[in-house]
Amino acid sequence: MQHNENQLKQGLSVRHIRFMALGSAIGTGLFYGSAAAIQHAGPAVLLAYLIGGAAVFMVMRALGEMAVHHPVSGSFSQYASHYLGPLAGFLTGWIYVLEMLFVCLADITAFGMYMRLWFPHVDQWIWVLGIVCFIGSLNLCHVKIFGEMEFWLSIVKVTAIIAMIIGGIIIMIYGFGQSTEHATGISNLWEHGGFMPNGISGVIASFAIVMFAFGGIEVIGITASEAKNPEKTIPKAINAVPFRILIFYVLTLCILMCIYPWNQIDQNASPFVQIFSNLGINSAANILNVVVITAAISAINSDIFGAGRMMYGMAQERQAPEAFKKLTRNGVPWMTVLVMTIVLLLGVWLNFLIPNDIFILIASVATFATVWVWLMILISHVAMRRQMSAEDIKSLKFPVPMWPIAPAITIVFMVGVIMLLGYFEQTRDALYVGIGWVLVLTLAYSFCVKKKLSTNHRSTNQ
Repeated sequence: MQHNENQLKQGLSVRHIRFMALGSAIGTGLFYGSAAAIQHAGPAVLLAYLIGGAAVFMVMRALGEMAVHHPVSGSFSQYASHYLGPLAGFLTGWIYVLEMLFVCLADITAFGMYMRLWFPHVDQWIWVLGIVCFIGSLNLCHVKIFGEMEFWLSIVKVTAIIAMIIGGIIIMIYGFGQSTEHATGISNLWEHGGFMPNGISGVIASFAIVMFAFGGIEVIGITASEAKNPEKTIPKAINAVPFRILIFYVLTLCILMCIYPWNQIDQNASPFVQIFSNLGINSAANILNVVVITAAISAINSDIFGAGRMMYGMAQERQAPEAFKKLTRNGVPWMTVLVMTIVLLLGVWLNFLIPNDIFILIASVATFATVWVWLMILISHVAMRRQMSAEDIKSLKFPVPMWPIAPAITIVFMVGVIMLLGYFEQTRDALYVGIGWVLVLTLAYSFCVKKKLSTNHRSTNQ
């Protein structure tokens, strides 16, 4: 096989991979979805982000151990196939594609909502159509161009969040807001009904949205086959995850709730924009709207990349149509990008039909798919460890910490989040959609893929 016909190009450096993970994980879930999480848990949402972040870090370490030990395109789908069986790999790969699709649908929906600030009379679906076409075109470029674009988009987000944190601290120190009806300060974290106003049940309810916010961070594992030096780049990117979670989620939301009462944050807009707008700082609100738009574009960009590479890897394993293996001269799987772009046009239609009710349903389905994928990563990792000898385990270059207790606790936590979706009426439909998707995929595997795989296995053994 010729290299340029069926091989992905290695064009991603450490900074590309680090910021691609930021691009996926710091997006609509933080800039838009955090408002709903705050309404559920109040200031105690900070605990939910800390607990969820710790669980996500364990998932990333498990994935990192496998990716450094055996870097492949398709990543965790192929790990699940290898260690748990082809059905597990098939389900994991296609549910990840579902995850990326629904996260993208949430992001493009949020993009349309953000544009309302400046163009309130323009229909939401028009902006959604424009961004789908733009991102689809960008993903057909060479992977290095894609990586550079993602790097600069993420730089904007990171810079803005740091500036907002500094600005929020200055507002608290100098008493800005004392002349208004809302005092600013750390006391806002407990003065409006207490730190945990809705009890522990409110914190538990917020996990559905909190875990959605972290969705997409597993794209680090998918980049392994296109990283220049995966043994160094993957560990560096993963080990930076805890710091990012503390800074970009916990500290940021803490500052927001200190400068503005949590119970007056509206769920129908970005809390970042509305807080500064309500404080009378309109220039900051406009700047932050640019930032949240940039964040949405960045997240869509990373998610289409991840889903496309997953479908490419599955096509190589004969678990997806052969057409998904087709690459451009630049080494980009163009057919997968095209399919993703076409499916995202569904988001244009949904934004036309139900512009106000679409986000929560989409985010909940994305949460189911996200947590399922994380669960399969953890179980695949356990299966890999069980198949390895003591000498092989000692030779691992990036082993999971606190084995086996921490992975076991994380597995229990992920199962709990999936069950949580069925407990609350608002997210129950998402669980039904997720289970339905699993059943459809299982039937598709049994009647279509399984026969193809067994035929291929027999032909290779002859």
